[in-house]
Amino acid sequence: MLTQIIAHRGSKGTRPENTLPAFIAAIEDGADGIETDVHLSRDGQLIIMHDELVDRTTNGTGRIVDHTLAELKQLDAGVKYASAYAGTRLPTLDEVVQLLIQYNFTGIFNLEIKTNKIHYEGIEDLVADYFNHHQVPFTLIYSSFYGKSIERLHILQPEVESDSLFKTKVQTAKRLHAQHIVLGYHPDIRWVRVHWLLLPKVQLRPWTVNTERDMRFCYRHRFAGLITDYPGLARRIRKQVQGG
Repeated sequence: MLTQIIAHRGSKGTRPENTLPAFIAAIEDGADGIETDVHLSRDGQLIIMHDELVDRTTNGTGRIVDHTLAELKQLDAGVKYASAYAGTRLPTLDEVVQLLIQYNFTGIFNLEIKTNKIHYEGIEDLVADYFNHHQVPFTLIYSSFYGKSIERLHILQPEVESDSLFKTKVQTAKRLHAQHIVLGYHPDIRWVRVHWLLLPKVQLRPWTVNTERDMRFCYRHRFAGLITDYPGLARRIRKQVQGG
């Protein structure tokens, strides 16, 4: 089996992260999967963005949870990346899903529930309800740094794969795996390089694998996947190492 290439926030290294252009680039680069992040707006809308604050990637300020969808849609999510992307808007979960449907994307859609810093009330129910009411061509995977979100989603949608995200603290991931709540681990690649031989038999998809050295490491050891800002580069290196 080939190691799957998961595009981190879309093709984050070549487009404004977590925007429709980034997801289109990931698809065109031949990524096997797309990873992205979901928050809640003040009016309860599912917003695709990484940070809790809009400051780093847009021309706005403040927390997502303190803005309505209409206010968030006025922000420019592309101009800070490059002037060529000025006017790019923050997408909702539905807009990203509809894009993937339009492109007939049949790979992995890894949705990170961003509840480790702000415990958005009811976000797990809203996400599960959305996918219960939408037929999609791709394989849905949930992940989170916050164990309670994974536990809640497993109750709501036990048929959907869930995976644990972590930097160094593996205890929650081990507990959830032992309870058959998560199938795999999504750890920091720096942690993986030190500890991977000590791990139980789990699916590993490390993040963020951006250097050729780290890509080759993941491919040589036949990890289930890798999460990268550069899916195009990852695909070229995979062909050299794994032949596909």
